Amino acid sequence: MRSVEGILVHSGRAVEIHMEDGVIQQVNSIERKDDLPYISPGFLDMQVNGYNGSDFSLEEFTRDHIDSIQRSLAKAGTSRFVPTFVSMPHERMLRNLEITRKAVRKSSLLSAAIPGFHIEGPFISREDGPRGAHDSAFVCNPNIDYFHQWQEAADGMVRYITLAPEREGAMDFIKQVTASGVKVSIGHSGCSPEQIREAVEAGATLSTHLGNGSHSTVPRLKNYLWEQLAADELYAGMISDGFHLPASVVKVFARAKGLKRVILVSDVALIGGYPPGLYKWGNLEVEVFEDGHLGLHGTTFLAGAAHLLDWDILRFMESTGASLSDTIKLCTENPSVYLGLSESGYGDARPDIPVNLTVFRYVQGDARLRVEKTLLQEAELWDSARAAGIVHG
Repeated sequence: MRSVEGILVHSGRAVEIHMEDGVIQQVNSIERKDDLPYISPGFLDMQVNGYNGSDFSLEEFTRDHIDSIQRSLAKAGTSRFVPTFVSMPHERMLRNLEITRKAVRKSSLLSAAIPGFHIEGPFISREDGPRGAHDSAFVCNPNIDYFHQWQEAADGMVRYITLAPEREGAMDFIKQVTASGVKVSIGHSGCSPEQIREAVEAGATLSTHLGNGSHSTVPRLKNYLWEQLAADELYAGMISDGFHLPASVVKVFARAKGLKRVILVSDVALIGGYPPGLYKWGNLEVEVFEDGHLGLHGTTFLAGAAHLLDWDILRFMESTGASLSDTIKLCTENPSVYLGLSESGYGDARPDIPVNLTVFRYVQGDARLRVEKTLLQEAELWDSARAAGIVHG
C-alpha cells in the first residue's frame, strides 16, 4: 500500500493518504508540519497540442509522441489531458485520430488520462490574426461529413470542436454536432457580435483561449470579445501564461465570467520546451523568445504556448488575486464539469475514489509550482525525488 502526506489544497487539512490498486483506501488526519507539501486533484489540461518535439498534428505522428507528451505534462502536475488536433490535411487528421484512439484503447493508463479529443480547425477564419498559427492551406468551411469521419476514426472520442461562427454553414454544423452530444467552442474567429450570439443560440458553450486567435485591433464597443464575455452560456478557456493575455485582461476576463466559468488551458505546442531560436513548424517559421513565449517569426502574432499549468496557475493568481484553492479548480473541477466527466476526485481526496493526485510545493516568488508527485490510478506518473518515468498499463 502506497501513501503520501500533505495538506489538502481545498480544506487545508493535513493528511496521510493510503492508496492500493489505484484507489484511495484511507485519508487520515495527521499533525500539521511546516515541511508538508500540498495535495490537490491531478490537473486536467483541456487543450494540449504537443510539447518538446511531439505533437498530435505531426505528419510523422506515432504512439511514442503520445507517451512523450504524457511524461512532460506529468512533470508539471497534469494527470489528465485532452489532445488537440489542429488544421491539417483531412487524411492526416483521420490517421492521427486513429493512432491516438488505438493507443488509448490499448493502455489502461492512457485511458484514464485522456477523456476525449479536441479538434481545433479546420473550420476557422482564414484571416491573419484570427487564424493564429494554423496553416491557411487547410482551412475550410464546416463539413458534417468530415465530423462523422473524425468520430469514426476516433471511435466517438471527439469531445469538442473549435470553429469560427462566420464560416458558411457554421450554424447548421453547430446544431448537428451538439445534437450528437459533442460540444462546440468559438475560436480563431473574426466574426460579428451578432454571429457570436447566433452561435450561442445554436449550441456553442465555450470560448477557445478567449482573447487569442483574434485581430490585433477590434471595434471599440461592438466586437466578438465583449459579446463572448457577456454570454453567460459560454465558459472561457484562458491561457494565463503572462504572454497571451496581459495581467489586467486576465483579471477583467475572470471577473466578467466568474471563476465557475473559467477554464485554464496551457495550449502548449510542439516547440514548447525548446531553447530560444528559430524553428520550422510545418510551413511556418516559429521563434522561441528569450522570455519563453512562441511567436510567428517577423510578426506580432503568437504561435501556441510554451508553458504548462504549473506555470499558468501562478500567473493567474498574480493577475487576479485568486487563492491557490480557487485557481486549482480552474484546471480540475471546471474542465471536468464542462466535459461532463465524473466529478469524483476533483474535490479533496476521500476514500473509495480512483487515485488522481498532484503533490506540490507553492513558494511565493517562484516562477512555477514545485511538483513532487503526479499520481493516476495505479501509476506514479512523476516523482521528482527519483525522477521516475511513466509505467504504462
